[in-house]
Amino acid sequence: MHRWGKIVLFAGITLVAAGCPKGATDFNQGRKAQDLHDYDAAFDYYQKALKSDPENAEYKIKFDQARFDAGELHTKNGLKLRERGDLENAASEFQKATTIDPASVVAEQELRTTIELINDRKRAANAVSEPPPDTGEEELASAAPEIKPLSRAPINLKMTNDAKIVFDTIGKLAGLTIIYDPDFPAKRISVELNNVTLEQALDIVSIESKAFSKPITENIILVIPDQPQKRREYEDQFMRTFYLSNTAQPQDLTEVVTGLRQLLDLKRVQQVNAQNAIVIRATPDQLALAEKFIKDSDKAKPEVIIQVEVLEARIDRMRDLGILPGQTASIAINPNSTTNNSNNGSNNSNSSAPGTVTLNQLTHLNQNDLVLTLPSATANFLLSDSTTRVIQNPEVRSLEGQPAKLNIGDRVPVATGSFQAGVGVGSTAGAGFVNPLVNTQFQYIDVGVNVEVTPRVHPNRDVSLKLQVEVSSVSNQVTIGGIQQPIISQRKIAHEIRLKEGESSLLAGLVTKSDMKQLNGWPGLAHVPILRYLFSEDSKSSEDDEILIILTPHIVRMPEWTKSNLKALYAGSETNVQTRRASDTRAPQQQSPPATPVENEQTSANAAQSGQPAQLRFEPRSLSLKAGQTATVGVVVDNVNDLFSIPFLMQYNPAVISVEEVRQGGFLQAGDQEIAVVQKVDQEHGQAIISATRQPNTTGASGTGTIMGIVIKALAPGASTLSIVQVNARNSQQRPIQLVTSEATVQVKP
Repeated sequence: MHRWGKIVLFAGITLVAAGCPKGATDFNQGRKAQDLHDYDAAFDYYQKALKSDPENAEYKIKFDQARFDAGELHTKNGLKLRERGDLENAASEFQKATTIDPASVVAEQELRTTIELINDRKRAANAVSEPPPDTGEEELASAAPEIKPLSRAPINLKMTNDAKIVFDTIGKLAGLTIIYDPDFPAKRISVELNNVTLEQALDIVSIESKAFSKPITENIILVIPDQPQKRREYEDQFMRTFYLSNTAQPQDLTEVVTGLRQLLDLKRVQQVNAQNAIVIRATPDQLALAEKFIKDSDKAKPEVIIQVEVLEARIDRMRDLGILPGQTASIAINPNSTTNNSNNGSNNSNSSAPGTVTLNQLTHLNQNDLVLTLPSATANFLLSDSTTRVIQNPEVRSLEGQPAKLNIGDRVPVATGSFQAGVGVGSTAGAGFVNPLVNTQFQYIDVGVNVEVTPRVHPNRDVSLKLQVEVSSVSNQVTIGGIQQPIISQRKIAHEIRLKEGESSLLAGLVTKSDMKQLNGWPGLAHVPILRYLFSEDSKSSEDDEILIILTPHIVRMPEWTKSNLKALYAGSETNVQTRRASDTRAPQQQSPPATPVENEQTSANAAQSGQPAQLRFEPRSLSLKAGQTATVGVVVDNVNDLFSIPFLMQYNPAVISVEEVRQGGFLQAGDQEIAVVQKVDQEHGQAIISATRQPNTTGASGTGTIMGIVIKALAPGASTLSIVQVNARNSQQRPIQLVTSEATVQVKP
C-alpha cells in the first residue's frame, strides 16, 4: 500500500510539472524583480523565460515591457551623469540602453551627442599640439574673419590729416593692411588717441570720418562709407537655426518670431513649427541679440496643480400620517338588466343594447337594477429620514494660460431638432406607421460636477484662477413632443480670483432647501383636533442640499530666470544694430615708461636673478598649411628692457616654405616712432637677415610685444623649422641684450 502511495505521488508531481508552462520559475523571478524596480534583472529573467517558451504571449508582453523599462532607466542615468560632466560614464549608460533596447531612438541620439562632446573635449585639449584632421572636404565658415594684429600694444596717436592716412597709420601700428572702398571720400579729420586698443581706435576714427570697417582676412581691413546702401552691400550675414524646447503650441513660436521682427527689424526669419525652430539670416550682431531674446523667452511655462474638494450634504425627511376615507360615491343603473312587457295578451320581450337604458325600462326599475359604488379608506403611517454625503477630491494639473477641465458625473442625452408625431393607420404601430423619433437628434450634456479653470502664475508666486464651476443634476422628467426629456437643475458660478500658493478658496452658498406640507381629507372633519387623524391624511416633506467646493493651487514649476536673462545688453543705435564685448569698452593696461640705463641694468640683473631672462620667440609656435597658402608668423619679445635695435638671422627649409614679406610690428614703435626695417632673404639657402631699429636719440622699448611679422608661403608638402640662429639685440646705450630664442614648426600638406 505504501508503495502504491509513492507511485501516485510521483504521478501527481509529474502531471503538475507537465501542466506548468516552461520557464515559469524565471518568469516568477522576473516579476519579483520588476516589483522591486530592478529592471535589469527582470529583463534577464524574462529573456530566459521567453527562450524556454517562445510562443508564450504573456512572456512576450512582460519581456517587451521590461526591455523598455530597463532601457529608459539607463537613459535617465546617462542624462544625470552628463549633466554632472561625467561624459564617459554617461556614454556607457547610453550604450547599455541601446544594447538592451535597440529600438530606443532616444538612447541612440543621446549616445551620439555624448560622443561628440567627448571628441570636442579631446580636440580642445589637443588644439595646440595637433591640427584638425584633414577629411578632404572644406568646412564652411561659421563666423566672420577675426582680426589678428601683429601687435596688441596700446595705441597713442595725435594727428590731423586725411582719413585714409589716419587709418593707414593705425594699421601700421598694429601690423595690419588697410584697404578702401572706391567711393570712400577724402576727408580731413583730427584725432587724439590716448591709450586705446586697436578696435577702439578704428571705431573712433570711423565715427569721425563717417565710415565703418570690416575684416576681410585676419590681417586686412576694409574701410567703407557709412551709408545704408553700402551697409547692405558689405555687411556680412549669417544663417542660424534656433531650436526652442519650451513652446507648447505654434502660437508660442509665432509670438517669438513677431518679437524678433519688431525688436531687431529682421526681414529674413522663418518659423518651422514641425521642429519648434526658428531660422534667421542676419548680421552677426543681430544674431547675437536674437540669441539673447530667444534664451530669455524660451522658458518652461509655469505649471499648477489645483486640488478640488467637492463636499455635498443632502438631507431628505418625509412624514405621512392619518386615515384618508373615501371622498366620492356613485350610483349607476345596471345596463345589463331587461324588462318583459305584455301587450294585448301577447308576450313581447324587448331588450336594450348593452350599456343603454330605454324610457320604457325606467318605468319598471327595482333594486336589482341599481349599482352603488362606496368609497374606500387608506391608512398611511410613514416616516422617512435619509442623509446623503458625497466627497470628491480630484487634482487638476495645467500649464499657465491653458484651460483645464474636470467633469465628474454622467452624460445625459437631450433630444434636439424637429419633432413629428407618429402617422399611419390605426392607433398602434403597424404597416405604414412612422415612429416619432425619425426627425429627432440627441446631444449629450455633462451632468454632475464640472470645473473649468485657467491659471496664471505671478512672479511673487501668487496664482490667479479664472474659474467656472457648475454642479448639476437631473431633477425631473417632462414629456415634450412625445419624448421624455430630463429637467436639469444646476448651480453655476464663474469668476476670477487671486490666491497665494497653498491658499484655499471656499465656494459656499450653493444651497437648495424646500419644504412641502399637504393635507387631504373630509371638509370640516379634517380640522377637528382628534378626528382629523381618522378622516384626513397629513403629509410633510423637507429637502436640504448644500454643496461646498474648495480650491487649493500648488505651483509645481516656475520659469528659471537667471542674472543673464535680467541683464541689459548693448544693442547699438536705431539705424545700426550692433553688439560689443565688455573688453572693447575698457582701456588697455598702461605700459610702463622707458627705463633709464641704470634702471635697465638693475632690471636685467633682477630678471637674471629671478630666472626669467628676456626671450625671443615665434607666434604661433606650430602652423599647418596647404601648398600655396600664406600665413603670418609674428616675432615676439618677452620681458625685455630698453630694446633699441634687434638684427637676427633666421633659417628655414627652402624646399617647403619661402619668406614673402616682412611687416612692422608695434612694439618698437612705442607710439608714433618710425622704425627702420631692413631685410635680406636668401631663398636658395633658406636664410633671412632681418633688422629693426628705432630712430636715433630715442630710448628703447620695454616689456612684451610683437617686433615684426614674417609672411611665409607654403611651397611643397613637408615640414620646416623656423629658427633664429643668431641675434644681436642692443639697448639705447648700444649695450648688448641677452635673449633666449626658440623655434617654430611649419607643416605643409598637399
